[in-house]
Amino acid sequence: MSVRIFVPKDASALALGSERVATALTREIEARGLDATIVRNGSRGLHWLEPMIEVETPEGRIAYGPVKASDVASLLDAGLATGGTHPLCLGKTEELPFLKNQTRLTFARCGIVDPLSLADYRAHDGLKGLERAVTLSPADIVTHVTESGLRGRGGAGFPTGIKWKTVLDTPGDRKYIVCNADEGDSGTFADRMIMEGDPFVLIEGMAIAGIATGATKGFVYIRSEYPHAITTMTQAVEIAHKAGVLGSSVLGSAKAFDIEIRTGAGAYVCGEETALLNSLEGKRGIVRAKPPLPAHKGLFNSPTVINNVISLASVPIIMDKGPVYYKDFGMGRSRGTIPIQIAGNVKHGGLYEAAFGLTLGQIVDEIGGGTATGRPVKAVQVGGPLGAYFPRALFDTPFDYEAFAAKDGLIGHAGITIFDDTADMLKQARFAMEFCAIESCGKCTPCRIGSTRGVETADKIAQGIEPEKNMALLADLCNTMKFGSLCALGGFTPYPVTSAMNHFPDDFRPAPLVEAAE
Repeated sequence: MSVRIFVPKDASALALGSERVATALTREIEARGLDATIVRNGSRGLHWLEPMIEVETPEGRIAYGPVKASDVASLLDAGLATGGTHPLCLGKTEELPFLKNQTRLTFARCGIVDPLSLADYRAHDGLKGLERAVTLSPADIVTHVTESGLRGRGGAGFPTGIKWKTVLDTPGDRKYIVCNADEGDSGTFADRMIMEGDPFVLIEGMAIAGIATGATKGFVYIRSEYPHAITTMTQAVEIAHKAGVLGSSVLGSAKAFDIEIRTGAGAYVCGEETALLNSLEGKRGIVRAKPPLPAHKGLFNSPTVINNVISLASVPIIMDKGPVYYKDFGMGRSRGTIPIQIAGNVKHGGLYEAAFGLTLGQIVDEIGGGTATGRPVKAVQVGGPLGAYFPRALFDTPFDYEAFAAKDGLIGHAGITIFDDTADMLKQARFAMEFCAIESCGKCTPCRIGSTRGVETADKIAQGIEPEKNMALLADLCNTMKFGSLCALGGFTPYPVTSAMNHFPDDFRPAPLVEAAE
């Protein structure tokens, strides 16, 4: 029987040389006449060990990493095909602490299956949720999702079931499911990992959403900076069509659902749902005023569900295992699991899926292993470039929507970026304003003008020009943007700015003058 060797084709692994490793491995296997098959899987999410290759053995998968192309010959000499000992051997993959301690529900198959093998997907419990959904009424499916407690994983945390019920109850000749895969937050990669490592789970989740709401067409809006995700999703949709998972008869039922892949032009603001809809319609990606809500009048003026990738990818397990199973994980009103993306100046960066409730300190110190530089952690930004900066004094905050909101923070898409004690928080505050100024769609004055004035004011503070007066002005600008902006881009930009001002005041004071030596 041919041994299977897994070499990830995820963008993170490719960036670290996995294609060269796969090429070298193919060449060596052919030269040695070995009976081995290379499977291009997704990443497991242990980014500091990429490229991490695995071999299937009777005792389970054995991992090796990080592997370079120059390591391949010595790995095969050491018996890679049978899980042989080598300095790069990490042991059984499932026993690696970073993986072993996770609760992988949404990412259960990521890094395990061949992303484009529907047979592999089925063999790992794929399509069970959709098979159940086609036997239920739309209202029953919506009830399942509502009772599970699933909330939007894209950042807003809005209850998914309520959104679906609104679309179900809204009459319309045509309804749509739109998957927001415009993952623009720096330091986030969960959506990309799903699309590149387990695309069928997203397709399954979208099909369930379509059946639940009466929608017959779905669009996946993927940012142009994700070429590998676009390719994988396009191929997966074609495979699903041919297999009858999508089309005029979903899994042989009387339900119809189709999916199209659309590429966005890379505007950050198109991650906002109404700007995304405008872009899908071929218009300029600017924010729409609400009401009407997209659930009532969305894409092409029709009732539309807009959900993030992770929200939709979480639905199949809810339908398969039941809402009580999913709701049993988490804390408070934050139910289920959340894929935490650990990035920045950190020793063990990657994706860690766990139930809500871990403290920020556990994530940074125990899971992330502290900073890569070995210096003390100064700040952690949670929720992407518009998230608040938390100091170590707030590291006891549990990862929970309400707990973070109570500390003037937000979970967002669950990306966390770690900074050591060399970070200048005034510069970070300025960056937030500059980011908003560059990415603003220009529709509303608080965001368009406020962010530009924010950059100018931060520069004046840095130059020591009337610091107290300009600090007050910066705080006033933040207040205006927070409550006056049309969407979350302008509304959330104050979070990193005000948190930096409040928690790291010393960075906003003028540097003391050094007297010249006589």
